[in-house]
Amino acid sequence: MQNGFDHASTNEIVKEAQISKGSLFNYFNNKKDLYVYLFEYSVQIIEQLYEQIDLNETDLFERLENIGIQKLYIHKKYPHVFDFLATSMQEESTEVKEFIKGKVEAIYDRGTKIIYQDIDYSKFREGLDIEKAIEILNWTMFGFGDKAIQQISSFENIGEFGEQYLKEWKSYAEILKFSFYK
Repeated sequence: MQNGFDHASTNEIVKEAQISKGSLFNYFNNKKDLYVYLFEYSVQIIEQLYEQIDLNETDLFERLENIGIQKLYIHKKYPHVFDFLATSMQEESTEVKEFIKGKVEAIYDRGTKIIYQDIDYSKFREGLDIEKAIEILNWTMFGFGDKAIQQISSFENIGEFGEQYLKEWKSYAEILKFSFYK
């Protein structure tokens, strides 16, 4: 994650993992196999997030709130997953770039479909460009989520942090609801 695929040293990896190089290559044939494994593992964790989305909730703000909470729980348990996937999307190595591109697009498409599946768009104001409203909502949500992820490490109790996060998110959501909903 820190150095990118081409500049990642297996010597440095085994040193950080406190294992022998032989142990690493006992499980993986090469650095690419390790990278693909880590990528696939990260995707599985994100899939867990998708599985937790309450598709019976048709209010967009409520659904996004649920997703934000799930994301915080995942970040607390697997703090590097989102960073790893984000940096992988910037990967320039020809050895893994096409693999990543195909996987990331599929994950993004699936996630977008799930997030907006069966949302009650009739709650939005007449004449409002719903696509632009959702884009503003996404910017707010992702920015707020990034802010929360940077703060989460200072909390031992995820429940305490979650309550504070939820309270703050609700204040932003109320402003946006007032702007977007009837």
